[in-house]
Amino acid sequence: MTARADFPHLHPIATRWDDNDVYGHVNNVRYFAFFDTAINEWLVREGGLDIHAGDVIGLCAESHCAYTAAVSFPDAVEVGLRAGHIGSSSVRYELAVFRAGDEEPSATGWFVHVFVDRATRRPVPFPQRLRAALERRRRSSSGRARRATRAGSSRGSACGARCS
Repeated sequence: MTARADFPHLHPIATRWDDNDVYGHVNNVRYFAFFDTAINEWLVREGGLDIHAGDVIGLCAESHCAYTAAVSFPDAVEVGLRAGHIGSSSVRYELAVFRAGDEEPSATGWFVHVFVDRATRRPVPFPQRLRAALERRRRSSSGRARRATRAGSSRGSACGARCS
């Protein structure tokens, strides 16, 4: 089971009118945008990734999302983020989308980034600051997050759960 308290980072996202599809709920492709936004905001803010001019960039190699409950505009959501597997040049993030106030996720998934040299697009080891940030977000063997923070806040918070 996936729970909010298992995630060391929550990124708030306000749904928009155009996120809804003809069926009246947030379209499935928007969840991948939620994942991408939460990951990249965290990478820039805490991992020191320079998306505009840095020598190292992250490329998506794989992503997955499983849906368990509908989200609709004007719901506010929070994306739970933690690092699952950390390799020498790749990381598998585990994610969950929670409606504000819900303990159980509306969706869970994963996203694999391979970090590469910007010019050659060949895999490179993580920069030290990024590796240290990922280690702080790594899921422990118990499945619980090591440290909880809310995006844009230095305060701890109870967040998320285990994805996948």
